[in-house]
Amino acid sequence: MDEITIPQLVELPPTSNMNDVLAQRVQKDPAATIIERAGNDGWTAVSGADFDAEVIAVAKGLVAKGVQPGDSVGIMSKTRYEWTLLDFAAWAAGAVPVPIYETSSAEQVEWILTDSGVTMLVVETPDHAATVAEVSGSTPELREVLTIEQGAIEALKAAGADVPDDEIARRRSLASLDDLATIIYTSGTTGRPKGAELTHGNFASLAVNAVEAVPTVFAAGGRTLLFLPLAHVFARFVEVLAIAGGTVLGHWSDLKSVTVGLESFRPTYILAVPRVFEKVYNSAEQKAAAGGKLKIFHWAASTAIEWSRALDTPKGPSPWLTVQHKVADALVYSKLRAVLGGQAKHAVSGGGPLGERLGHFFRGLGLIVLEGYGLTESTAPTCVTRPEATKIGTVGTQLPGCGVKIAPDGEILLRGIHIFRGYHNNPEATAESFDGDWFRTGDLGTLDDDGFLTITGRKKEIIVTAAGKNVAPAVLEDRIRAHALVSQCVVVGDNRPFIGALITLDAEGLPGWLKMHGKPEMTPAEAKSDPDVLAALDAAVTRANKAVSKAESIRKFAVLDGDLTIENGYLTPKQSVRRHEFVKDFAADIDKLYSEPHRVPGD
Repeated sequence: MDEITIPQLVELPPTSNMNDVLAQRVQKDPAATIIERAGNDGWTAVSGADFDAEVIAVAKGLVAKGVQPGDSVGIMSKTRYEWTLLDFAAWAAGAVPVPIYETSSAEQVEWILTDSGVTMLVVETPDHAATVAEVSGSTPELREVLTIEQGAIEALKAAGADVPDDEIARRRSLASLDDLATIIYTSGTTGRPKGAELTHGNFASLAVNAVEAVPTVFAAGGRTLLFLPLAHVFARFVEVLAIAGGTVLGHWSDLKSVTVGLESFRPTYILAVPRVFEKVYNSAEQKAAAGGKLKIFHWAASTAIEWSRALDTPKGPSPWLTVQHKVADALVYSKLRAVLGGQAKHAVSGGGPLGERLGHFFRGLGLIVLEGYGLTESTAPTCVTRPEATKIGTVGTQLPGCGVKIAPDGEILLRGIHIFRGYHNNPEATAESFDGDWFRTGDLGTLDDDGFLTITGRKKEIIVTAAGKNVAPAVLEDRIRAHALVSQCVVVGDNRPFIGALITLDAEGLPGWLKMHGKPEMTPAEAKSDPDVLAALDAAVTRANKAVSKAESIRKFAVLDGDLTIENGYLTPKQSVRRHEFVKDFAADIDKLYSEPHRVPGD
């Protein structure tokens, strides 16, 4: 199969917009909880009626501050309640919310503010305000910057006290499905970010169809805790999905302490990227080792994977395997589920491939991972696996209203209700990204006869060796990065005699691994030359090589000093490596990899 399009299950009126999504949720039961806010005393329920009233109050403040229909309003903050409040308040004021990552540099902030024409900006902290102040001389359309930690929300409410309700009601009805809802700047791995223009229809139509297509996860009665950045389209879409579907929404701003939030909020489904699932597995393994239960954990993990794989066979798990699975559940799986709050039955994974092993592991312990695929330009998901229709290793089938086509060269093309209307102020880039009405993703993949999509690589990241062999690095990188010692892995080999890899150590995972293996504490710089660490990395590379042919396998690797981070410019906010920058700046390390004698991993 090379093309499939699924018709919509729900068609919204052309005159509707994102304000109607909130209105319909509130009208169903104004007193029902729509959001729970984190505080020192736990979680406080916010009813639909109270949230809507606060949205109106803040929207009035935006109006009083001079925000006009169609104006861009910037939001620069970690994931928190006020982010969602400002998002819906901007829509209620007829404005266009423009997210800015709170980790953005002054140069990035300047570009987004000027390109999108932001007239008012709300930031989270004084430090964010100071970053904006560095570029204030080159952002002439920006009239005012308010800071959440210094009373921005209350200031907006006070400013709008005299704005009549009728004005907000009027502005809420201005936009149609085809009108601009937001501009999200793609983090990009090269060059300046491009502003993807997403419409009210992109968000609203996709959300209501996703709820209809996957009701067991996204319909009323669910709970989800957002901890990924709302500046990214993935979390932003789930914010809208939660409002549309009846899910109770929570926010958590600190990824390092997210287990604290999960245990107290008790979500029914979790939104995460593959790296989070890798960390959960690795930390559980290390905790078991510290408690002298490593053999039990490894047995339970193997049992979970074997049991999950058996589910996909005609006969299913054997009686003996089922008994083992129940014992492992009592000893291990139940404790892992408790760390996630104890109620989670599903998780949504996006932003990269999860991997077959982890997919089976989490399904085996009772958490069905719905792996999805999409981009900023497709309002996040095009495809997602379903609880009742899962093929681990794929990213599932198309959501209603979405189409997928595989081009002759293997590139994935998309079209449908979710595809953006173009790049802001960039008609050339817009034209280049479409083949007729199909959007060129730059990703490579295959469709099976049932419509399940499998991602096989990135078109622009294909490595061509000196022998002319085409290699998709993601297959190897994802497997190596799953190891507890590894933070990042970059596969190289363009115009080289063989494939190599440059690896960075995970500073958070290293202490646990060292303790688990009875080794003394050491820094990543010390560990990079430790024989046992190198042997473990060698084994990880050897395992990864089993997924590819000999010509595609990694023949040599090296461990780098330091790590690749958002702060040093080598990772995008969604944790993708900026490959072009990496290859340029680490050219000497790459040359060294190929100039010295090498031993094939596993030999």
